[in-house]
Amino acid sequence: MVNAFTSRAESVRMETASAIHWLLLAFTSLTLLLKFVVLAPVLLALLLSPALGIVRRLRNSSAMNRFASLQFGVDGRKTLFLLLLLFAIPADAVSAQTPPPPLDEQALERAPATVVKRLATRFSLGAFVGRFEETRLDAVREAVGEGTIQHQGDAAGSIHWLCYRRAQHRLWVLSGEIGGPDHLVTEIVEELAENDAGAATDCAILPEKFSPVVFDGKLHLGMARQEVITALGPPSKSEAARIVYSHAGKLPDGFDETAWLILGFREGKLVSMRGGKTTTN
Repeated sequence: MVNAFTSRAESVRMETASAIHWLLLAFTSLTLLLKFVVLAPVLLALLLSPALGIVRRLRNSSAMNRFASLQFGVDGRKTLFLLLLLFAIPADAVSAQTPPPPLDEQALERAPATVVKRLATRFSLGAFVGRFEETRLDAVREAVGEGTIQHQGDAAGSIHWLCYRRAQHRLWVLSGEIGGPDHLVTEIVEELAENDAGAATDCAILPEKFSPVVFDGKLHLGMARQEVITALGPPSKSEAARIVYSHAGKLPDGFDETAWLILGFREGKLVSMRGGKTTTN
């Protein structure tokens, strides 16, 4: 029953994300159409302005000229205002990629830090190997050759991310506030949708050679629940459709390290994984 409810909730979330994506595309198309409608007359007027100048010079009535100049000035100000209004709409507002799902902080709060070994220290995308809090988002983007770094929020809520998709897989590589100005990778999320339609189409396509995504050299989607427990040991918190691993320790340099893995299952298989790490003094 819990698995069915979780699957339905995931399906609803994916459908909502898809609907938002198509609404953004529709808004983008409407904006481009409005820009064309406004710009076309302006360009036409610029092309015809030499001929109109000749016609005006042939006219003998100075009063008519003054009226035409006044009318053109009013219309010109209206057109300029509309142009400024349209181009004030930032492109990012209509082309932003689907943001990563928010971190379930309550799930972490309910899970005691029982894992002694370090977690979420490294990750790999195919042959590309990176380390949490050491590898930059730019390095991931350059290695993959695809993707655009997105941003939302500020202060403690600020996140930068890369979003990728491959068949039914969707991947987010994140850098939170702790990632600093270099945007070091602090968290990675990968999900497996129930069908291809569930994967957002606004993310860059991840080339096949950059799969699978693996945490700590042993954790990847598709693993059976018991395989995960065998590889990682007893979880900090276990539920029907989710298990959580939590680690808190002190590094040799005196800094405090917190790491976590939030793993979701469907029909006994790992279909979502979220791993992250933060280091504080």
